[in-house]
Amino acid sequence: MKSNPRQMPTTRPPLDRMMQIHSALQAGDFPNCSTLGRLLEVSTKTIHRDLEFMRDRLGLPIEYKSERNGYYYTEEVDSFPTLQISEGELFALLVAEKALQQYRGTPFETRLVGALRKLEQALPDTVSLNLAEWDQAISFHTTSEPLQQVPPILEALTRAAQKRDQLRLRYRKPGAKQVEERVVDPYQLANVNGDWYLFAFDHLRRDLRKFVPARILSAEPTGQSFQRPEKFQLQKLLRDSFDVHSREGDFEVVIQFDPTVADYLREKRWHPSQELRELAEGGVELKLKLGSLGEIQRWVLGWGGLAQVIRPPELIQRVREAADRLHKAHARKA
Repeated sequence: MKSNPRQMPTTRPPLDRMMQIHSALQAGDFPNCSTLGRLLEVSTKTIHRDLEFMRDRLGLPIEYKSERNGYYYTEEVDSFPTLQISEGELFALLVAEKALQQYRGTPFETRLVGALRKLEQALPDTVSLNLAEWDQAISFHTTSEPLQQVPPILEALTRAAQKRDQLRLRYRKPGAKQVEERVVDPYQLANVNGDWYLFAFDHLRRDLRKFVPARILSAEPTGQSFQRPEKFQLQKLLRDSFDVHSREGDFEVVIQFDPTVADYLREKRWHPSQELRELAEGGVELKLKLGSLGEIQRWVLGWGGLAQVIRPPELIQRVREAADRLHKAHARKA
C-alpha cells in the first residue's frame, strides 16, 4: 500500500519573515518570540534566530525590554537594510553565473540567470560596473556539449522527485528501437560529469535503476505516492563508481602513467578513493577502489599507450581485448 504524500509545512521565506519582524518593531508594538511565532506560523526558535541575524549580521539596533516583555529598536530605522555584498562575494556570484553556461538549454537556465540578474540589479552602480569588467576576465568552456538540448521533461522529473510522485515512463533504451513502459519511484535527478540522470526505483526490475532524461519520451504521474528510503544516498551509491555504472563487485584498480602525462594526473582529483604514487622515472601510479570496471576501461583506452593497467586481471583483459578490436578495425580499413 502506498503512503499518502508527505505534507510539507508552508512557511514564509526567511527574508519575508524578517521584513514582517522589522515592521512590527518599527510599529513599536514590543513583539516577543511567542507573538511573532504565532503571527508568522513558525517556532519561537526560528524567530529568535531571525532576530539574532537581524541584529548581528544586518546591524539593526534590536534590544529586549523586560518591562514590556518584547523587542524594540533603540533608535529610528528608516528602512530594512538593502543588499550588502563584498567584492569577494560578487566575484563568487560571477563565477556562479558563468558556470551556468554548461546548463544551457535546460529548463533551469532562464530562472537561474534571472535570479542572478535580479541580484546584480540590486547592487550599487559602482559595483555593477566592476561586474561588467569581470565579465571580460573569466569564462568557462567545455570540450563537448550534448547534441540536443535537455528536454523539458527534466522539470517534470524534478517536480515528481520533490513531491514523491510515482511516474509511468515511456523509455527508449540505448540502441533499442522499441519503447518500453516502466513504473518508477523517482528518487533523485542528478548531473554527473555534465550528464543528467534520473535515479529511480524500477517496479519492473524491483531494483534501483538510472534513466537518461533525453530518452524518456513521456512521464505521467500514476496518482500514487512513494516514500524515499532513508538509506538511499546518491553520493554513497556513486562513491565506488568511476561515473554512474551499477556495482559489479570490489576492485582495486592500479594504473601507471607515462611521465609525459603525469602532470595531468597530479593536477586533478579523479575519484574520492584515489591514491597517487610517484614513480622513479617521473611517471605516476594511480590506485582506485571501484565497484565497476566498464567506465574505467574506456577511460584507460582514452590515454592510448600512455596508461598501463597493473591490476586487476579482469581490467587488463578488457583493455587488451578492446585494443585488439580497435587494431583489427583499423587493419580492415587499411
